[in-house]
Amino acid sequence: MNVPEGLLGRLAADHPYPRAFVTVSGAHLYGFPSEDSDIDLRGVHLLPLEEIVGLETGEETVTFMWDHEGVEADIVTHDLAKFCTMLLRRNGYVLEQVMSPLVVATSRVHRELKDLVPGLLTSNHAHHYLGFARSQWKLFEKTNELKPLLYTFRVLLTGIHLMRAGEIQADLTRLTGDGPSYLPGLIEAKRAAEHGALPGDAPAPSRLQADIAALTARLEDERDRSDLPEFPANPRALHDLVVRARLG
Repeated sequence: MNVPEGLLGRLAADHPYPRAFVTVSGAHLYGFPSEDSDIDLRGVHLLPLEEIVGLETGEETVTFMWDHEGVEADIVTHDLAKFCTMLLRRNGYVLEQVMSPLVVATSRVHRELKDLVPGLLTSNHAHHYLGFARSQWKLFEKTNELKPLLYTFRVLLTGIHLMRAGEIQADLTRLTGDGPSYLPGLIEAKRAAEHGALPGDAPAPSRLQADIAALTARLEDERDRSDLPEFPANPRALHDLVVRARLG
């Protein structure tokens, strides 16, 4: 995805703080955007010291959205300290945001965060992906839309890859080798419409349910056999990074 210049201009004009990084998340990161897919921007901002130590504190989270050439764009950034606290939890979202290859803005702090990620990966991150898969599968059962079905496959395969390889890979097109043979066809169908229904030639619901159940069991097994530690190996390094960024 090429980042449109208009996005950079909007961030510079409307975001109240310097950004340590901004990356693209959502369907563009996951490998199945459609022409009408939202543009989801995520990242970290740096509060000035006077808005941290004084009585009038700054915004820990900044959120706004706008129409960008007929497509909804939104941004959510967290202050560095809040984001690092989230990194120390079993939160796959923030890991994916740091490591997203779709970079809108970067900095030395971003590069340092990326360097620290291997020491933050844990076997407990499987719980994030298992929970997200359950919620997306329930949404698919309710709506019969292709998007939540692909999200279900995506998070399970991302979690399996993380437990086995110890790295973040959020792009479903790079994970299809571990999924059912019909998955590339569903990805192509999703690119035609953001909220399209399950195509008529898709596998029967019983087959989909069985395959999701098998991937769920596989993720649980990979979690139990993973070499990843139970807790982050380098929490102090995040603390030191926040202090340097605050004082520097």
